[in-house]
Amino acid sequence: MAPANSPIEIDQLVDRRRLRRKLAFWRGLAALVLVGGVAGLGVWWAGDDFLPKSSAHVARITIGGLIRNERERLDLLDEIGKSGARAVIVTIDSPGGTVTGSEALYDGLRRLNEKKPVVAVVEGLAASGAYIAALGTEHIVAPRNALVGSIGVLFQYPNFTDLLKTVGVSVEEIKSSPLKAAPNGFTPTSPEARAAIEALVVDSYDWFKGLVATRRDISGDALASASDGRVFTAHQALPMKLIDEIGDERTARAWLAKNKDVSEDLPIRDWRTRRAGDEIGWLRGAAASVLTAMGFETLSRLVIDTAGSMMGQARLDGLLALWHPRPGG
Repeated sequence: MAPANSPIEIDQLVDRRRLRRKLAFWRGLAALVLVGGVAGLGVWWAGDDFLPKSSAHVARITIGGLIRNERERLDLLDEIGKSGARAVIVTIDSPGGTVTGSEALYDGLRRLNEKKPVVAVVEGLAASGAYIAALGTEHIVAPRNALVGSIGVLFQYPNFTDLLKTVGVSVEEIKSSPLKAAPNGFTPTSPEARAAIEALVVDSYDWFKGLVATRRDISGDALASASDGRVFTAHQALPMKLIDEIGDERTARAWLAKNKDVSEDLPIRDWRTRRAGDEIGWLRGAAASVLTAMGFETLSRLVIDTAGSMMGQARLDGLLALWHPRPGG
């Protein structure tokens, strides 16, 4: 038996330490390769999204889902205005939203259009408030069967009066004036309250129609027909001057090349807000990312759209510029 601290034990200890160092080295190298591979895959997956903001490119932003508070997107528009983007493509697929949110988007796009050419491409739907946003661009392109229009304003509120009578519940209130907190849904709407709400709707509707008249150069009977609240296919909307061309993003690129001297060879860079999935944040974004990575891109989009619509609908209030078809209608 070898004595304590014998040369054999010392050699074994040295060998173990060398082995540990080698293992640590190879583990570290494997981790670096893995991180590099993931990063490389991310760059490949994102494509031109990793272009420097200062480089020459065509910026693309997306307006989808319900339009509400657009602070993040307005900041994004300002950032694009300071970037190296030579032009901006706004892809739209939205039923609209609040009047104030849509107005803010319109104003932001008009400010951006003072610096760079901006063109709208309707992917499927640009109705109500989304059409207000489209009016902020200088050229609107849509596929033949895309839906546009729904020029109008809506104020909706539930009335539970008959239900409360059925269950034997009454709501009492003390207020400073007859029109305070009217309508409230717990009592029949008075003629005075209905007239006050109608005045709000008419005022915003007149503003919307004036915007269409100015931006699309429509007036008289043509304006009346275009602004009766209906949606139109792009094929119908073209002779009504609600859009400029039938086509898609390639059509928009061709228009930019011909009219704004923006080369069709410039890469497109997608610009996105910093919020990862709006109200439900990281959870929705993470779920969508996992589904996409697994190859279920359609399901991923469904998660994003459904969650966003549900949360957005819960927060919509006030005057709406929203296409809201009734079930069965």
